[in-house]
Amino acid sequence: MIKIVVSGYLGKMGQVLGNQIENKDNMELVGGIDKNIGSYKGETKVYENIASFDDSCDVIIDFSHPTSLDDLLDYAKSNKVALVIGTTGYGEKEIKKLEEGSKEIPIFYSANMSLGVNLLLSLASKAASVLNEDYDIEIMERHHNQKIDAPSGTAYMIANKINEVFDNNKVYTFGRHTKNNKRSSKEIGIHAIRGGTIVGDHTVLFAGLDETIEIKHNASSKNVFAKGALRAAEFIVTKDKGLFNMDDIINQ
Repeated sequence: MIKIVVSGYLGKMGQVLGNQIENKDNMELVGGIDKNIGSYKGETKVYENIASFDDSCDVIIDFSHPTSLDDLLDYAKSNKVALVIGTTGYGEKEIKKLEEGSKEIPIFYSANMSLGVNLLLSLASKAASVLNEDYDIEIMERHHNQKIDAPSGTAYMIANKINEVFDNNKVYTFGRHTKNNKRSSKEIGIHAIRGGTIVGDHTVLFAGLDETIEIKHNASSKNVFAKGALRAAEFIVTKDKGLFNMDDIINQ
């Protein structure tokens, strides 16, 4: 039985995760972490901070906020607990902390836990290598009006994966408001749309001479991300240490 703590438990993703864990025969939800516990009256034990958690667990799944990372890493390293990080909005500083922490504990990190999105990454990389410099590349992402970070972590994942094909020589252009010059072939355009209850849509556009190619992924519910996160939890608890991502699951 895999004992799981969900960080960000009272958020939308945390609630979806909790429901899915309840339906898993090999998993048990032993606690939740959330700073907004004032009016909570549910059955699951919820703590304001991971340091207050007074039980044992095998893995912490985090869908909260980048500011939670330091506390999670401290707890996980002290207690030899695996981490699954699905929180978005990380910068180079946070990624460095994950890399350092993974020298002591197993950490699974992905800005998008959907297997379908990670397949899109592979397809976009392949398309970039085939189409090469002859096609302009634009990435469009759409999310609900409550999402804080923009562009999405997944948009950055896609851009970075494509940029690897070009030896990281491409530059990212975020929208084109106020720009009065024509598009450079060195650009990867990234555009964010926020509205309504859109769960998460990502499109990669390759625009060439007299033709366009689009690769799309549309998520209709958060269940796809929870399913991927639980699969990541099953994967990471078998590891001693190291930093892993969806490629390690897809290619195993």
